[in-house]
Amino acid sequence: MGGRVDLDGNQIKPITICMIGAGGFIGSHLCEKLMSETPHKVLAVDVYNDKIKHLLEPATLVWADRIQFHRINIKNDSRLEGLIKMADLTINLAAICTPADYNTRPLDTIYSNFIDALPVVKYCSENGKRLIHFSTCEVYGKTIGAFLPKDSPLRQDPAYYVLKEDESPCIFGPIEKQRWSYACAKQLIERLIYAEGAENGLEFTIVRPFNWIGPRMDFIPGIDGPSEGVPRVLACFSNNLLRREPLKLVDGGESQRTFIYIKDAIEAVLLMIENPARANGHTFNVGNPNNEVTVRQLAEMMTQVYSKVSGESSIETPTIDVSSIEFYGEGYDDSDKRIPDMTIINKQLGWNPKTSLWDLLESTLTYQHRTYAEAIKQAMSKTAAN
Repeated sequence: MGGRVDLDGNQIKPITICMIGAGGFIGSHLCEKLMSETPHKVLAVDVYNDKIKHLLEPATLVWADRIQFHRINIKNDSRLEGLIKMADLTINLAAICTPADYNTRPLDTIYSNFIDALPVVKYCSENGKRLIHFSTCEVYGKTIGAFLPKDSPLRQDPAYYVLKEDESPCIFGPIEKQRWSYACAKQLIERLIYAEGAENGLEFTIVRPFNWIGPRMDFIPGIDGPSEGVPRVLACFSNNLLRREPLKLVDGGESQRTFIYIKDAIEAVLLMIENPARANGHTFNVGNPNNEVTVRQLAEMMTQVYSKVSGESSIETPTIDVSSIEFYGEGYDDSDKRIPDMTIINKQLGWNPKTSLWDLLESTLTYQHRTYAEAIKQAMSKTAAN
């Protein structure tokens, strides 16, 4: 552990990190990275700890004294400020961030992403603590290109759809499209954090993830999550593949997205943690512009990859089209493309993503198959027996 240096050649000193939302998908991977590769301590704050149980259980682990779990709901717990005071840095990952919820639970979505984050920002600012706040690529909303005529050659010009942290406008749909409740709440908390920096000297970094995917993302309905819920696209498609059901393409699966492997993205976060002089005051896109596909292409790739890792043939009709109203209900709206400009993170932290889409899907679907295939077979045979 000794002798680790930052990007400017300075010795990295061990720090204490208060990680809110440590039990989630991103938090669990970040905790693993911090425990295995750094000397830092983590005060892990969450309501659930299933995804980090393996880091907490055996007292024999070398890092047993470096990670503590605090079961706290940040909505109404006075202990939160004490933990932020004990730490050098707070990382806020807590959020409702599943598109199916934005429509059906817009109030919870707005409260979770704006109101519940306010005390965290306030405690960091008042106690002179650094904050890394996780926002979303959804703050960009729709691209300028989405408003050009369908046949316009300008649609091919990157200036109209590549998203830049310091230039691109944030364009949301009309108010009755409740799908934007999430993006709007996330944008407002970003503006508030930025204002705290400008007026009160808060040291902050804002992260805008562009579809981070990998093992432990979301839940598989009825197996390790609610039986009724609709997870995000990777878990939705994984669930269909595991059950040998067609993958549902919302509105034809025409939306374009870029996907990045969680392990690549966590490398970027570690650079932000350990290089405050280069990261403070910045908003960073963290994505992989090389891994761009339509949702339909993603479904086709996942079908091929799953056949390879499971040894099962594809089903006869691998995909079916469904309307967004049928899938998400009224009030759904979407952005056409989401391609991150990587100039700022590259310049400040020298970071670039490495893993190709095929490789990250292979790694993730291998995990999904190993973790869930048997449980799903049992659940399906029970249902059949009943």
